[in-house]
Amino acid sequence: MSILILTTGGTIDKLYFDALSEYQIGDSVVDRLLKTARVAMPFRVHELLRKDSLELTDADRNAILRAVCDTDEHRIVITHGTDTMTETANVLAGKTGKTIVLVGALAPARFADSDASFNLGMAFATAQVAGPGVWIAMNGTIFDGTKVRKDRTINSFVPA
Repeated sequence: MSILILTTGGTIDKLYFDALSEYQIGDSVVDRLLKTARVAMPFRVHELLRKDSLELTDADRNAILRAVCDTDEHRIVITHGTDTMTETANVLAGKTGKTIVLVGALAPARFADSDASFNLGMAFATAQVAGPGVWIAMNGTIFDGTKVRKDRTINSFVPA
């Protein structure tokens, strides 16, 4: 069993050059994070997009769906910005018999106090043990991807 990790951008891969600059989404750090964690399970990383989730279009979400449908892997982790993660989850829901886990970070992985490594580890584990469907791994919790929302007032995901 191999796990496909599709990267789409989002905070997890953001770069900030100084306090006054705009961010950029850089090369994905997912491969490095998994290698640092000494992950032994076979995985493959495919960069699909480099966008903030607020910039994702319907065409982008359809490209994510196509990538999920077109791959031979049945266990997929998708790195994604948190602001519209649930919208993508709804596009993916019920379209495949695959296990799909969306994951992001509230602070860039390049920051020392980022939640990215923890969230990615939870997503990777969830992809191995969860049944078919769309899941979101955030804030130390696994959510049904169609029954969750981001509560911006507490900057956390909560059941919908």
